[in-house]
Amino acid sequence: MAVVAEPLPEEAACYVYILGSFGKGGWRTYVGWTSDVDRRLLQHNSGSGARSTRGRAWTLLYVELHATRGAAMSREWRLKRDRRFRKQFTPAAGEPPRRTRRARPASPAPA
Repeated sequence: MAVVAEPLPEEAACYVYILGSFGKGGWRTYVGWTSDVDRRLLQHNSGSGARSTRGRAWTLLYVELHATRGAAMSREWRLKRDRRFRKQFTPAAGEPPRRTRRARPASPAPA
């Protein structure tokens, strides 16, 4: 039996959030909106969130509370296009994380 969630009334408070993750493709941020931040973060980390967040471990970096769903959706739209704002949440305040090189095995000494 499928459980159907009730639609949110327009007057319900909603949140805009920014997630961060460092993986094989480097540092990434994701912007979204929700009425329950904890539930949504669990969905992203379990693989049932947005397709672009699957396969990564996400950390909550930033949250804003908005009075209405429309206000939250509008702010999400703006933040998705504001790379400068999102960049302040990357490690070292705007600098991409440094990649560490793997130590190469020592070459065998000529005999």
